[in-house]
Amino acid sequence: MATSAAPASTPQFAAIGLDMGGSSIKYALVTTDGELVESTLNKAITPEGAHPDAVAEVMAQIIRDLQEVTGEDLAGLPVGVAVPGIVIDGVVHSAANIDKAWIGLDATAMLSKVLDREVHLLNDADAAGVAEVYAGAGSKDGAPIKGSTLLLTLGTGIGSAFFRDGVLFPNLEFGHLEIDGFDAESKAAARVMREENLSWDEYIARLQRYLSHVEFLCSPDLIVIGGAISEDHEHFLPKLDLRAKLVPAAFNNAAGVLGAAQRAMHP
Repeated sequence: MATSAAPASTPQFAAIGLDMGGSSIKYALVTTDGELVESTLNKAITPEGAHPDAVAEVMAQIIRDLQEVTGEDLAGLPVGVAVPGIVIDGVVHSAANIDKAWIGLDATAMLSKVLDREVHLLNDADAAGVAEVYAGAGSKDGAPIKGSTLLLTLGTGIGSAFFRDGVLFPNLEFGHLEIDGFDAESKAAARVMREENLSWDEYIARLQRYLSHVEFLCSPDLIVIGGAISEDHEHFLPKLDLRAKLVPAAFNNAAGVLGAAQRAMHP
């Protein structure tokens, strides 16, 4: 059974990051320097239906697996959890691709009890944003870039996170803006390029319409584009015309894990 204090034998590890999705839970350890321990980056299958109780048991097993892999006692190490939903004071208020039982649940309290350690919860896009702003494309010399930074993850949907001088404004849902009578992500998420067999030019036109509207609403100084499509950033970022500076994300699939762990380190 875990104890309440981290042992002195594992000072190099500062937190565990868990990024929960509908199909998998990505995880890793993060060091006291805020760096991802690449050898521990892995994923577990999200239990079918993603009910909170079943997910909590998988997370407990993940921690046991990390202890076995590292050969270290990780008792008391805090955990950061990124979830696909709105999170306010540890309570989940929406659920995307996970069981509706999460809605209204004090997930921080539930997971803290099951995992027998301090747990910090945040929205998954916010977690990705934290990683980018504190250690990735939105940072400079180890600190957040001054001004307003907007992270957008383009994937199955559109995730968003907004920061001012490194301060997060949580639970922003810019993927669900109504533009031209449509939910924005139904037209500009990366998946529509494949589903509708769009050319790069056709997709860029949609992305331009979306980004121009978002820029008008919040006037960011920097827009960080994440999601798997960011690996092909040279195909579309140079062709977009915005006032804000556009850059690809530094951390792709690992961003949520790193950001969740950083939240646990600096709640």
